[in-house]
Amino acid sequence: MVDRRDLQDEGRRIRSRARTVGEYFAVEAPLLKPLPTELFETGRLFTPRVDRYSQIAVQTNRYSVPVRLIGRTVRVMLQANHLIVYDQGIEVARHDRLSAKAGSRLEPDHYLEALIRKSGVFPGATALEHAKSAGKFTPVHHDWLAAARAAHGDKDGTKALIEVLLLGRHMSHEHIVAGLATALRAGAFTADAVALQRPAATGLGQSAGFSQIETC
Repeated sequence: MVDRRDLQDEGRRIRSRARTVGEYFAVEAPLLKPLPTELFETGRLFTPRVDRYSQIAVQTNRYSVPVRLIGRTVRVMLQANHLIVYDQGIEVARHDRLSAKAGSRLEPDHYLEALIRKSGVFPGATALEHAKSAGKFTPVHHDWLAAARAAHGDKDGTKALIEVLLLGRHMSHEHIVAGLATALRAGAFTADAVALQRPAATGLGQSAGFSQIETC
């Protein structure tokens, strides 16, 4: 739209001037400096300290970072649409930028190491509510967790789900959801059982390992 309006403006004549906007620009264009060829950062830099809740405050909003960074000062680049967190030059977190004020964006993955040691707090974790709102904690996750807790008890069943969520660091979300669905049908409530699910050549299909489990 901007390009179209720019072209349309070339035919405009400012008051009683002899030439149009486009004709004047044709004279000026050769005198302009060339555009820069190197990349340059347009974001705004912040250096917040990670609080005891594994969160940083940037402007009026709060964002989570991995729990291992609690107490440390990190480098944050706030861009138009994203917020990127660096620790010693390495990217450790990335969030969609919040546009409202006094909001928070929490990523459950940032808390998994802490939650696996204190799995009892997981069902009420604020990060879990954020995951549900974002569609990352699906009804399949919920059903598998309920079945795992019924089979192994609240503590061990919840710990098993946290181990499943840790798989997300090297498996896609869709892959894990498919694995949970298959494991739920098979009555298999371990992270290893979920990881056995493999996508077939034409999509997410059932693995040979699960075929054996379901026929036992």
